[in-house]
Amino acid sequence: METGYCTVGVDFGTLSGRAVVVRVADGTEIASATHEYRHGVLERTLPDGTPLGDGWALQAPGDWIDVLRTAVPEAVAAAGVPADRIVGIGADFTSCTILPATADGTPLADLLPGRPHAWPKLWKHHAAQRQADRITDLAAERGEKWLSRYGGRISAEWAVAKALQILEEDPALYAAADRWIEAADWIVWQLTGVETRNVATAGYKAIRQDGDYPSRDYLAALHPGFADLTGKLGPQVSALGSRAGSLTARAAAWTGLRAGTAVAVGNIDAHVTAAAADAVAPGRMVAIMGTSTCHVMPSDRLADVPGMCGVVADGIVAGLWGYEAGQSGVGDIFAWFTENCVPAADHAAAAERGLGIHEYLTERAAAQPVGGHGLIALDWNNGNRSILVDHDLSGLLIGQTLATRPEDIYRALIEATAFGARLIVETFDAAGVPVEEFIVAGGLTRNTFLMRTYADILGRPLSVIASGQGPALGSAIHAAVAAGHHPDIPTAAAAMGRRHRDAYRPDPARARAYDDLYRLYRELHDRFADGRLMHRLRDIRVAAARGAGGSGPDRVPPLDPGPIG
Repeated sequence: METGYCTVGVDFGTLSGRAVVVRVADGTEIASATHEYRHGVLERTLPDGTPLGDGWALQAPGDWIDVLRTAVPEAVAAAGVPADRIVGIGADFTSCTILPATADGTPLADLLPGRPHAWPKLWKHHAAQRQADRITDLAAERGEKWLSRYGGRISAEWAVAKALQILEEDPALYAAADRWIEAADWIVWQLTGVETRNVATAGYKAIRQDGDYPSRDYLAALHPGFADLTGKLGPQVSALGSRAGSLTARAAAWTGLRAGTAVAVGNIDAHVTAAAADAVAPGRMVAIMGTSTCHVMPSDRLADVPGMCGVVADGIVAGLWGYEAGQSGVGDIFAWFTENCVPAADHAAAAERGLGIHEYLTERAAAQPVGGHGLIALDWNNGNRSILVDHDLSGLLIGQTLATRPEDIYRALIEATAFGARLIVETFDAAGVPVEEFIVAGGLTRNTFLMRTYADILGRPLSVIASGQGPALGSAIHAAVAAGHHPDIPTAAAAMGRRHRDAYRPDPARARAYDDLYRLYRELHDRFADGRLMHRLRDIRVAAARGAGGSGPDRVPPLDPGPIG
Protein backbone atom coordinates (compact mmCIF):
# COMPACT_ATOMS: atom_id res chain seq x y z
CA MET A 1 0.00 0.00 0.00
CA GLU A 2 1.27 3.47 -0.86
CA THR A 3 2.15 5.20 2.39
CA GLY A 4 3.03 8.62 1.03
CA TYR A 5 5.71 10.73 2.67
CA CYS A 6 6.79 9.82 6.21
CA THR A 7 8.92 11.12 9.03
CA VAL A 8 10.70 9.40 11.92
CA GLY A 9 10.30 10.44 15.54
CA VAL A 10 12.84 9.27 18.11
CA ASP A 11 12.01 9.45 21.81
CA PHE A 12 14.89 9.07 24.28
CA GLY A 13 13.39 8.04 27.62
CA THR A 14 14.76 7.17 31.04
CA LEU A 15 15.50 3.50 30.35
CA SER A 16 15.12 3.11 26.59
CA GLY A 17 14.79 4.87 23.28
CA ARG A 18 12.09 4.26 20.69
CA ALA A 19 11.59 5.20 17.07
CA VAL A 20 8.33 5.44 15.15
CA VAL A 21 7.72 5.90 11.41
CA VAL A 22 4.73 8.18 10.83
CA ARG A 23 2.75 9.16 7.73
CA VAL A 24 2.92 12.92 7.21
CA ALA A 25 -0.58 13.24 5.77
CA ASP A 26 -2.55 11.90 8.74
CA GLY A 27 -0.21 10.78 11.54
CA THR A 28 -0.69 7.06 10.98
CA GLU A 29 2.03 5.18 12.88
CA ILE A 30 3.32 2.60 10.44
CA ALA A 31 6.03 0.88 12.49
CA SER A 32 8.07 1.32 15.65
CA ALA A 33 11.04 -0.21 17.46
CA THR A 34 12.55 0.11 20.92
CA HIS A 35 16.10 -0.24 22.24
CA GLU A 36 16.84 -0.70 25.94
CA TYR A 37 19.85 1.26 27.21
CA ARG A 38 22.71 -1.09 28.07
CA HIS A 39 23.71 0.95 31.11
CA GLY A 40 20.20 2.02 32.12
CA VAL A 41 20.46 4.66 34.85
CA LEU A 42 23.75 4.90 36.76
CA GLU A 43 22.69 5.61 40.34
CA ARG A 44 25.15 3.75 42.57
CA THR A 45 28.37 3.33 40.58
CA LEU A 46 29.95 4.20 37.27
CA PRO A 47 30.54 1.31 34.84
CA ASP A 48 34.08 0.96 36.24
CA GLY A 49 32.78 0.63 39.81
CA THR A 50 33.49 4.19 40.94
CA PRO A 51 30.88 4.90 43.64
CA LEU A 52 28.31 7.65 43.31
CA GLY A 53 26.74 9.63 46.12
CA ASP A 54 23.22 10.24 47.35
CA GLY A 55 20.77 11.55 44.75
CA TRP A 56 22.91 10.83 41.69
CA ALA A 57 21.46 9.68 38.36
CA LEU A 58 23.65 9.50 35.26
CA GLN A 59 23.48 8.06 31.75
CA ALA A 60 25.87 6.88 29.05
CA PRO A 61 26.01 8.80 25.74
CA GLY A 62 26.85 5.64 23.84
CA ASP A 63 23.47 4.20 24.82
CA TRP A 64 21.77 7.05 22.98
CA ILE A 65 23.81 6.48 19.81
CA ASP A 66 22.85 2.81 19.99
CA VAL A 67 19.19 3.87 19.67
CA LEU A 68 20.02 5.53 16.36
CA ARG A 69 21.93 2.45 15.23
CA THR A 70 19.25 -0.08 16.20
CA ALA A 71 15.75 1.25 16.85
CA VAL A 72 15.65 3.66 13.90
CA PRO A 73 16.75 1.20 11.17
CA GLU A 74 14.54 -1.52 12.70
CA ALA A 75 11.50 0.75 12.57
CA VAL A 76 12.31 1.86 9.02
CA ALA A 77 12.79 -1.73 7.87
CA ALA A 78 9.54 -2.82 9.52
CA ALA A 79 7.67 0.06 7.88
CA GLY A 80 8.87 -0.92 4.44
CA VAL A 81 8.98 2.73 3.38
CA PRO A 82 11.59 3.61 0.75
CA ALA A 83 14.29 5.92 2.08
CA ASP A 84 13.39 8.59 -0.48
CA ARG A 85 9.87 8.78 1.05
CA ILE A 86 11.19 9.56 4.55
CA VAL A 87 11.58 13.32 4.50
CA GLY A 88 12.54 14.16 8.08
CA ILE A 89 13.61 12.97 11.50
CA GLY A 90 13.06 14.57 14.89
CA ALA A 91 14.19 13.69 18.40
CA ASP A 92 13.11 14.47 21.94
CA PHE A 93 14.70 13.76 25.32
CA THR A 94 13.99 13.69 28.98
CA SER A 95 15.05 17.03 30.44
CA CYS A 96 17.06 18.39 32.04
CA THR A 97 19.38 15.58 30.88
CA ILE A 98 22.62 17.37 30.20
CA LEU A 99 26.27 16.62 29.54
CA PRO A 100 29.68 18.31 29.48
CA ALA A 101 31.46 18.09 26.13
CA THR A 102 34.41 19.47 24.21
CA ALA A 103 34.02 22.11 21.52
CA ASP A 104 33.61 19.42 18.86
CA GLY A 105 30.87 17.63 20.82
CA THR A 106 32.92 14.79 22.32
CA PRO A 107 31.35 13.84 25.67
CA LEU A 108 33.80 14.17 28.57
CA ALA A 109 32.51 10.78 29.74
CA ASP A 110 34.32 9.28 26.73
CA LEU A 111 37.56 11.01 27.68
CA LEU A 112 37.41 10.76 31.49
CA PRO A 113 35.26 7.72 32.26
CA GLY A 114 36.37 7.51 35.90
CA ARG A 115 35.19 11.00 36.79
CA PRO A 116 31.54 11.01 37.95
CA HIS A 117 30.91 14.59 36.86
CA ALA A 118 32.04 13.78 33.30
CA TRP A 119 28.89 11.71 32.73
CA PRO A 120 25.54 13.12 31.58
CA LYS A 121 23.29 14.05 34.48
CA LEU A 122 19.83 12.55 33.98
CA TRP A 123 16.72 14.60 34.69
CA LYS A 124 16.31 12.93 38.09
CA HIS A 125 19.84 13.70 39.28
CA HIS A 126 18.95 15.48 42.53
CA ALA A 127 22.36 15.85 44.13
CA ALA A 128 22.48 19.59 43.29
CA GLN A 129 19.76 20.64 45.75
CA ARG A 130 22.18 22.74 47.83
CA GLN A 131 23.24 24.61 44.71
CA ALA A 132 19.62 25.09 43.63
CA ASP A 133 18.75 26.59 47.02
CA ARG A 134 21.62 29.08 46.74
CA ILE A 135 20.63 30.01 43.18
CA THR A 136 17.10 30.73 44.39
CA ASP A 137 18.15 32.62 47.53
CA LEU A 138 20.62 34.85 45.69
CA ALA A 139 18.12 35.62 42.94
CA ALA A 140 15.51 36.60 45.52
CA GLU A 141 18.02 38.74 47.39
CA ARG A 142 19.06 40.56 44.20
CA GLY A 143 15.53 40.86 42.84
CA GLU A 144 16.32 39.00 39.64
CA LYS A 145 13.27 39.43 37.40
CA TRP A 146 13.50 35.97 35.92
CA LEU A 147 12.84 34.20 39.24
CA SER A 148 9.08 34.74 39.08
CA ARG A 149 9.01 33.01 35.67
CA TYR A 150 9.92 29.82 37.53
CA GLY A 151 7.36 30.05 40.30
CA GLY A 152 9.87 31.57 42.69
CA ARG A 153 12.22 28.58 42.96
CA ILE A 154 14.94 27.04 40.80
CA SER A 155 15.09 23.26 40.68
CA ALA A 156 17.98 20.93 41.42
CA GLU A 157 17.02 19.10 38.22
CA TRP A 158 17.96 22.03 35.99
CA ALA A 159 21.06 23.04 34.07
CA VAL A 160 22.41 25.87 36.22
CA ALA A 161 22.26 23.96 39.51
CA LYS A 162 23.87 20.89 37.96
CA ALA A 163 26.64 22.99 36.40
CA LEU A 164 27.34 24.75 39.69
CA GLN A 165 27.64 21.37 41.39
CA ILE A 166 30.34 20.37 38.90
CA LEU A 167 32.23 23.63 39.40
CA GLU A 168 32.22 23.27 43.17
CA GLU A 169 32.99 19.54 43.33
CA ASP A 170 35.29 19.04 40.32
CA PRO A 171 36.50 22.46 39.11
CA ALA A 172 39.09 21.00 36.74
CA LEU A 173 36.43 19.07 34.90
CA TYR A 174 34.16 22.12 34.76
CA ALA A 175 37.04 24.05 33.16
CA ALA A 176 37.56 21.27 30.62
CA ALA A 177 33.92 21.41 29.49
CA ASP A 178 33.67 23.71 26.49
CA ARG A 179 29.97 22.92 26.23
CA TRP A 180 27.23 22.25 28.78
CA ILE A 181 24.57 20.90 26.46
CA GLU A 182 21.17 19.27 26.75
CA ALA A 183 21.04 15.72 25.42
CA ALA A 184 18.28 16.75 23.00
CA ASP A 185 20.62 19.26 21.38
CA TRP A 186 23.64 16.96 21.55
CA ILE A 187 21.85 14.18 19.68
CA VAL A 188 20.80 16.62 16.95
CA TRP A 189 24.44 17.72 16.77
CA GLN A 190 25.43 14.08 16.17
CA LEU A 191 22.79 13.75 13.45
CA THR A 192 23.62 16.96 11.59
CA GLY A 193 27.14 18.02 12.53
CA VAL A 194 25.57 21.38 13.43
CA GLU A 195 25.43 22.65 17.01
CA THR A 196 22.06 24.14 17.96
CA ARG A 197 20.08 24.95 21.10
CA ASN A 198 16.31 24.64 21.26
CA VAL A 199 14.15 27.31 22.83
CA ALA A 200 12.41 24.86 25.20
CA THR A 201 15.38 23.43 27.09
CA ALA A 202 17.11 26.82 27.10
CA GLY A 203 14.05 28.49 28.58
CA TYR A 204 12.75 25.88 31.01
CA LYS A 205 16.03 24.37 32.16
CA ALA A 206 18.78 26.98 31.65
CA ILE A 207 16.92 30.10 32.91
CA ARG A 208 16.79 31.88 29.56
CA GLN A 209 14.11 34.60 29.57
CA ASP A 210 13.48 37.53 27.24
CA GLY A 211 16.48 36.61 25.13
CA ASP A 212 19.07 36.35 27.92
CA TYR A 213 20.51 33.94 30.42
CA PRO A 214 21.33 35.13 33.97
CA SER A 215 23.88 37.94 33.93
CA ARG A 216 27.62 37.47 34.41
CA ASP A 217 27.41 39.53 37.58
CA TYR A 218 24.78 37.24 39.06
CA LEU A 219 26.68 34.08 38.07
CA ALA A 220 29.94 35.47 39.48
CA ALA A 221 28.17 36.26 42.74
CA LEU A 222 27.26 32.57 42.99
CA HIS A 223 30.89 31.59 42.42
CA PRO A 224 33.77 33.63 40.91
CA GLY A 225 34.47 30.86 38.40
CA PHE A 226 30.86 30.65 37.25
CA ALA A 227 30.67 33.87 35.22
CA ASP A 228 31.57 32.01 32.01
CA LEU A 229 28.64 29.59 32.18
CA THR A 230 26.69 31.22 29.36
CA GLY A 231 29.67 30.69 27.05
CA LYS A 232 29.33 26.96 27.64
CA LEU A 233 25.61 27.01 26.84
CA GLY A 234 26.33 27.48 23.16
CA PRO A 235 24.82 29.41 20.24
CA GLN A 236 21.60 31.33 19.88
CA VAL A 237 18.44 29.28 20.35
CA SER A 238 16.34 27.89 17.51
CA ALA A 239 12.55 27.73 17.20
CA LEU A 240 10.72 24.47 17.77
CA GLY A 241 9.78 22.79 14.51
CA SER A 242 12.54 24.54 12.59
CA ARG A 243 15.21 22.70 10.64
CA ALA A 244 18.45 22.21 12.56
CA GLY A 245 20.28 20.85 9.54
CA SER A 246 20.55 17.77 7.36
CA LEU A 247 21.48 14.20 8.14
CA THR A 248 25.21 13.61 7.69
CA ALA A 249 26.61 10.60 5.85
CA ARG A 250 27.72 9.11 9.18
CA ALA A 251 24.27 9.50 10.73
CA ALA A 252 22.65 8.18 7.55
CA ALA A 253 24.73 5.01 7.92
CA TRP A 254 23.56 4.66 11.53
CA THR A 255 19.88 5.15 10.79
CA GLY A 256 19.38 3.70 7.32
CA LEU A 257 18.02 7.05 6.12
CA ARG A 258 19.28 9.20 3.27
CA ALA A 259 22.03 11.74 3.82
CA GLY A 260 20.50 15.19 3.49
CA THR A 261 17.23 14.25 5.22
CA ALA A 262 15.81 17.15 7.23
CA VAL A 263 16.51 17.06 10.98
CA ALA A 264 14.25 19.03 13.31
CA VAL A 265 15.50 21.10 16.22
CA GLY A 266 15.50 19.03 19.43
CA ASN A 267 12.76 19.18 22.03
CA ILE A 268 11.67 17.98 25.48
CA ASP A 269 9.69 14.73 25.56
CA ALA A 270 6.75 16.22 27.45
CA HIS A 271 6.51 19.40 25.42
CA VAL A 272 6.59 17.65 22.06
CA THR A 273 3.76 15.38 23.21
CA ALA A 274 1.36 18.33 23.15
CA ALA A 275 1.47 18.21 19.35
CA ALA A 276 0.78 14.46 19.34
CA ALA A 277 -2.40 15.08 21.36
CA ASP A 278 -3.40 18.04 19.17
CA ALA A 279 -3.24 20.08 22.37
CA VAL A 280 -1.40 23.18 21.21
CA ALA A 281 -4.25 25.61 21.91
CA PRO A 282 -4.57 27.69 25.10
CA GLY A 283 -5.88 25.92 28.20
CA ARG A 284 -5.14 22.35 27.11
CA MET A 285 -2.95 20.80 29.83
CA VAL A 286 -1.19 17.57 28.90
CA ALA A 287 0.02 15.35 31.74
CA ILE A 288 2.63 12.93 30.45
CA MET A 289 2.51 10.14 33.02
CA GLY A 290 5.37 7.69 33.30
CA THR A 291 8.21 7.35 35.79
CA SER A 292 7.41 10.97 36.62
CA THR A 293 4.68 13.28 35.35
CA CYS A 294 5.26 16.49 33.43
CA HIS A 295 2.36 18.92 32.99
CA VAL A 296 2.58 21.26 29.99
CA MET A 297 0.08 23.80 28.72
CA PRO A 298 0.03 26.60 26.15
CA SER A 299 -1.69 29.84 27.14
CA ASP A 300 -2.24 33.30 25.79
CA ARG A 301 -1.83 34.68 29.34
CA LEU A 302 1.38 35.44 31.22
CA ALA A 303 1.16 35.03 34.98
CA ASP A 304 3.28 34.01 37.96
CA VAL A 305 2.19 30.51 38.99
CA PRO A 306 3.68 29.43 42.34
CA GLY A 307 5.94 26.40 42.05
CA MET A 308 5.66 26.01 38.28
CA CYS A 309 8.71 24.72 36.45
CA GLY A 310 8.65 27.70 34.15
CA VAL A 311 6.78 29.77 31.62
CA VAL A 312 8.58 30.37 28.31
CA ALA A 313 7.56 32.35 25.26
CA ASP A 314 7.15 29.95 22.30
CA GLY A 315 8.15 27.10 24.64
CA ILE A 316 5.55 24.65 23.29
CA VAL A 317 4.20 26.36 20.19
CA ALA A 318 5.07 29.67 18.55
CA GLY A 319 3.00 32.66 19.57
CA LEU A 320 1.88 31.36 22.97
CA TRP A 321 3.32 31.13 26.45
CA GLY A 322 4.24 27.58 27.35
CA TYR A 323 3.82 26.53 30.98
CA GLU A 324 5.39 23.52 32.68
CA ALA A 325 4.86 21.91 36.07
CA GLY A 326 5.41 18.38 37.26
CA GLN A 327 5.70 15.59 39.77
CA SER A 328 9.14 14.03 40.10
CA GLY A 329 7.85 10.60 41.08
CA VAL A 330 4.74 8.75 39.85
CA GLY A 331 5.37 5.44 38.09
CA ASP A 332 8.70 5.26 39.92
CA ILE A 333 6.79 5.28 43.23
CA PHE A 334 4.59 2.37 42.18
CA ALA A 335 7.63 0.45 40.92
CA TRP A 336 9.56 1.10 44.14
CA PHE A 337 6.66 -0.21 46.21
CA THR A 338 6.15 -3.41 44.22
CA GLU A 339 9.89 -4.15 44.07
CA ASN A 340 10.65 -3.51 47.72
CA CYS A 341 7.51 -3.69 49.87
CA VAL A 342 5.23 -6.41 48.51
CA PRO A 343 5.56 -9.85 50.16
CA ALA A 344 6.67 -12.84 48.12
CA ALA A 345 3.29 -14.45 48.74
CA ASP A 346 1.55 -11.70 46.76
CA HIS A 347 4.02 -12.00 43.90
CA ALA A 348 3.39 -15.75 43.86
CA ALA A 349 -0.39 -15.26 43.93
CA ALA A 350 -0.16 -12.86 41.01
CA ALA A 351 2.02 -15.25 39.02
CA GLU A 352 -0.32 -18.15 39.70
CA ARG A 353 -3.13 -16.20 38.06
CA GLY A 354 -0.95 -15.09 35.18
CA LEU A 355 -0.99 -11.46 36.31
CA GLY A 356 1.78 -8.92 36.73
CA ILE A 357 2.14 -7.60 40.25
CA HIS A 358 0.77 -4.18 39.21
CA GLU A 359 -2.31 -5.83 37.67
CA TYR A 360 -2.80 -7.94 40.76
CA LEU A 361 -2.58 -5.04 43.22
CA THR A 362 -4.72 -2.82 40.99
CA GLU A 363 -7.47 -5.44 40.87
CA ARG A 364 -7.51 -5.77 44.65
CA ALA A 365 -7.27 -2.01 45.25
CA ALA A 366 -10.11 -1.29 42.81
CA ALA A 367 -12.47 -3.47 44.86
CA GLN A 368 -12.21 -1.08 47.84
CA PRO A 369 -14.53 1.86 48.56
CA VAL A 370 -12.99 5.33 48.65
CA GLY A 371 -11.24 5.72 51.99
CA GLY A 372 -11.65 2.06 52.86
CA HIS A 373 -7.94 1.61 53.52
CA GLY A 374 -7.80 4.41 56.08
CA LEU A 375 -4.56 5.80 54.64
CA ILE A 376 -3.23 9.05 53.24
CA ALA A 377 0.18 9.51 51.57
CA LEU A 378 2.39 12.29 50.27
CA ASP A 379 3.80 11.65 46.80
CA TRP A 380 7.31 12.91 47.59
CA ASN A 381 9.33 9.70 47.39
CA ASN A 382 11.49 11.33 44.70
CA GLY A 383 11.16 14.84 46.08
CA ASN A 384 8.63 17.46 45.02
CA ARG A 385 8.86 19.24 41.68
CA SER A 386 5.65 21.29 41.87
CA ILE A 387 4.61 23.23 43.76
CA LEU A 388 7.33 23.10 46.44
CA VAL A 389 10.39 22.56 44.19
CA ASP A 390 12.37 20.70 46.85
CA HIS A 391 13.99 17.41 45.90
CA ASP A 392 15.17 16.70 49.45
CA LEU A 393 11.57 16.13 50.56
CA SER A 394 10.56 12.50 51.05
CA GLY A 395 7.47 10.33 51.09
CA LEU A 396 5.03 9.96 53.96
CA LEU A 397 2.29 7.44 54.68
CA ILE A 398 0.00 7.63 57.71
CA GLY A 399 -2.92 5.57 58.95
CA GLN A 400 -1.23 2.17 58.88
CA THR A 401 -2.38 -0.54 61.27
CA LEU A 402 -1.60 -4.24 61.68
CA ALA A 403 -4.49 -4.86 59.30
CA THR A 404 -3.00 -2.77 56.45
CA ARG A 405 -2.42 -4.81 53.30
CA PRO A 406 -0.17 -4.18 50.26
CA GLU A 407 -3.13 -3.26 48.05
CA ASP A 408 -4.18 -0.64 50.62
CA ILE A 409 -0.82 1.10 50.37
CA TYR A 410 -0.71 0.69 46.60
CA ARG A 411 -4.07 2.44 46.27
CA ALA A 412 -3.02 5.18 48.70
CA LEU A 413 0.09 5.86 46.59
CA ILE A 414 -1.98 6.10 43.40
CA GLU A 415 -4.33 8.51 45.15
CA ALA A 416 -1.40 10.58 46.45
CA THR A 417 -0.10 11.18 42.92
CA ALA A 418 -3.62 12.19 41.83
CA PHE A 419 -3.90 14.58 44.79
CA GLY A 420 -0.58 16.11 43.72
CA ALA A 421 -1.90 16.58 40.18
CA ARG A 422 -5.05 18.24 41.54
CA LEU A 423 -2.97 20.68 43.58
CA ILE A 424 -1.05 21.65 40.43
CA VAL A 425 -4.26 22.24 38.47
CA GLU A 426 -5.77 24.28 41.29
CA THR A 427 -2.61 26.36 41.54
CA PHE A 428 -2.79 27.24 37.85
CA ASP A 429 -6.49 28.08 38.07
CA ALA A 430 -5.93 30.30 41.12
CA ALA A 431 -3.10 32.15 39.35
CA GLY A 432 -5.39 33.12 36.47
CA VAL A 433 -4.14 30.54 33.96
CA PRO A 434 -7.19 28.28 33.68
CA VAL A 435 -6.91 24.60 32.81
CA GLU A 436 -9.80 24.09 30.40
CA GLU A 437 -9.06 20.48 29.42
CA PHE A 438 -6.92 17.87 31.19
CA ILE A 439 -5.31 15.41 28.77
CA VAL A 440 -3.28 12.38 29.82
CA ALA A 441 -0.52 10.62 27.89
CA GLY A 442 2.18 8.10 28.66
CA GLY A 443 2.37 4.48 29.72
CA LEU A 444 0.21 4.84 32.82
CA THR A 445 -2.86 5.58 30.69
CA ARG A 446 -3.17 1.80 30.22
CA ASN A 447 -4.25 1.43 33.86
CA THR A 448 -7.98 2.15 33.75
CA PHE A 449 -8.35 2.14 37.54
CA LEU A 450 -5.64 4.79 37.82
CA MET A 451 -7.31 6.88 35.13
CA ARG A 452 -10.70 6.60 36.82
CA THR A 453 -9.15 7.57 40.15
CA TYR A 454 -7.55 10.66 38.60
CA ALA A 455 -10.87 11.73 37.09
CA ASP A 456 -12.62 11.28 40.45
CA ILE A 457 -9.94 13.15 42.41
CA LEU A 458 -9.55 15.96 39.88
CA GLY A 459 -13.34 16.21 39.62
CA ARG A 460 -13.14 16.72 35.87
CA PRO A 461 -13.12 14.61 32.69
CA LEU A 462 -9.87 13.20 31.39
CA SER A 463 -9.08 13.19 27.70
CA VAL A 464 -6.57 10.57 26.56
CA ILE A 465 -4.02 10.84 23.78
CA ALA A 466 -4.79 8.42 20.95
CA SER A 467 -1.19 7.31 20.52
CA GLY A 468 0.83 5.05 22.79
CA GLN A 469 3.98 6.72 21.47
CA GLY A 470 3.19 10.34 22.27
CA PRO A 471 6.71 11.85 22.40
CA ALA A 472 7.94 9.92 19.35
CA LEU A 473 4.82 10.91 17.40
CA GLY A 474 5.29 14.51 18.51
CA SER A 475 8.87 14.47 17.28
CA ALA A 476 7.70 13.07 13.95
CA ILE A 477 5.17 15.93 13.73
CA HIS A 478 7.93 18.47 14.35
CA ALA A 479 10.03 16.73 11.70
CA ALA A 480 7.19 17.12 9.20
CA VAL A 481 7.23 20.88 9.80
CA ALA A 482 11.05 21.00 9.60
CA ALA A 483 10.85 19.18 6.25
CA GLY A 484 8.34 21.70 4.92
CA HIS A 485 5.38 19.31 4.62
CA HIS A 486 3.25 21.33 7.05
CA PRO A 487 3.55 25.10 7.51
CA ASP A 488 3.54 25.17 11.32
CA ILE A 489 3.03 23.06 14.44
CA PRO A 490 -0.71 23.77 14.91
CA THR A 491 -1.46 22.73 11.33
CA ALA A 492 0.68 19.61 11.63
CA ALA A 493 -0.84 18.72 15.01
CA ALA A 494 -4.37 19.01 13.63
CA ALA A 495 -3.50 16.65 10.78
CA MET A 496 -1.26 14.17 12.59
CA GLY A 497 -2.18 14.31 16.31
CA ARG A 498 -5.36 13.27 18.08
CA ARG A 499 -6.93 12.51 21.44
CA HIS A 500 -10.08 10.89 22.81
CA ARG A 501 -12.14 13.67 24.37
CA ASP A 502 -13.52 13.08 27.89
CA ALA A 503 -12.55 9.39 27.88
CA TYR A 504 -12.99 9.19 31.67
CA ARG A 505 -15.63 11.13 33.59
CA PRO A 506 -15.72 11.51 37.37
CA ASP A 507 -18.26 9.58 39.41
CA PRO A 508 -20.10 12.19 41.55
CA ALA A 509 -20.23 10.06 44.71
CA ARG A 510 -16.57 9.04 44.55
CA ALA A 511 -15.55 12.60 43.73
CA ARG A 512 -17.32 13.91 46.86
CA ALA A 513 -15.66 11.26 49.01
CA TYR A 514 -12.26 12.16 47.57
CA ASP A 515 -12.82 15.84 48.36
CA ASP A 516 -12.65 14.92 52.06
CA LEU A 517 -9.43 12.95 51.58
CA TYR A 518 -7.94 15.74 49.50
CA ARG A 519 -8.42 18.15 52.38
CA LEU A 520 -6.37 15.78 54.55
CA TYR A 521 -3.71 15.60 51.81
CA ARG A 522 -3.51 19.39 51.75
CA GLU A 523 -3.19 19.50 55.53
CA LEU A 524 -0.28 17.05 55.42
CA HIS A 525 1.24 18.81 52.39
CA ASP A 526 1.25 22.20 54.10
CA ARG A 527 2.43 20.86 57.45
CA PHE A 528 5.54 19.18 56.01
CA ALA A 529 6.19 21.66 53.17
CA ASP A 530 9.06 23.45 54.96
CA GLY A 531 11.03 20.20 54.86
CA ARG A 532 12.49 20.69 58.32
CA LEU A 533 11.87 17.14 59.52
CA MET A 534 12.50 15.44 56.18
CA HIS A 535 15.71 17.37 55.55
CA ARG A 536 16.99 16.37 58.99
CA LEU A 537 16.24 12.71 58.30
CA ARG A 538 18.08 12.95 55.01
CA ASP A 539 21.12 14.53 56.68
CA ILE A 540 21.18 11.71 59.23
CA ARG A 541 20.98 9.13 56.44
CA VAL A 542 23.82 10.73 54.45
CA ALA A 543 25.98 11.05 57.58
CA ALA A 544 25.36 7.40 58.44
CA ALA A 545 26.38 6.33 54.94
CA ARG A 546 29.53 8.42 55.23
CA GLY A 547 30.36 6.85 58.58
CA ALA A 548 29.91 3.41 57.05
CA GLY A 549 32.45 4.15 54.34
CA GLY A 550 30.22 5.90 51.83
CA SER A 551 31.11 9.05 49.92
CA GLY A 552 31.72 12.27 51.79
CA PRO A 553 29.56 15.34 52.29
CA ASP A 554 30.09 16.48 48.71
CA ARG A 555 28.65 13.13 47.64
CA VAL A 556 31.52 12.33 45.26
CA PRO A 557 34.64 10.22 45.79
CA PRO A 558 37.99 12.04 46.15
CA LEU A 559 39.30 13.31 42.83
CA ASP A 560 42.69 14.38 41.57
CA PRO A 561 42.64 18.18 42.09
CA GLY A 562 45.11 18.78 39.29
CA PRO A 563 44.29 20.08 35.80
CA ILE A 564 42.98 17.85 33.07
CA GLY A 565 45.48 17.34 30.33
